[in-house]
Amino acid sequence: MQSKPSYWRVSDDTPVTKAEAVEIWATEAYPLLVGVAGTHEAIITYQELAEKIQEGTEIRTRIILPSWIGAVLKKVAYETHHRGDPQLTALVVRADNRKVGKGYEKVLEVTGEPPVGNDQDRERHAARARLECYRRFGAPPHP
Repeated sequence: MQSKPSYWRVSDDTPVTKAEAVEIWATEAYPLLVGVAGTHEAIITYQELAEKIQEGTEIRTRIILPSWIGAVLKKVAYETHHRGDPQLTALVVRADNRKVGKGYEKVLEVTGEPPVGNDQDRERHAARARLECYRRFGAPPHP
């Protein structure tokens, strides 16, 4: 019995490269995150995002999440910056504390901003970005 490749298409188990998977997943993640931004104070965990993009693209992996989700979010960060949109990656948070992870620093690199000093400053930056996302993508204000 042959084991599955690291990244594969669900339809026929054909392998895809990590680069191909990341590109396809990032394309899937962008509109998904725009949808999240359409609900005031909405967020999505890294795991939830990973499951949704794998389900939507029918490309799966057996590789652990921290090994590839950062590459997907970095591509999304470039796309949001290119479009002039607020940083949608700020909507993606850790399940345990509902805050962005340390990889959020890559967003600052993409946008040409200086690195933040600590976890609190990083979360403050992300909170401002989330508010911009809600405003841009039509989330009604909280009553």
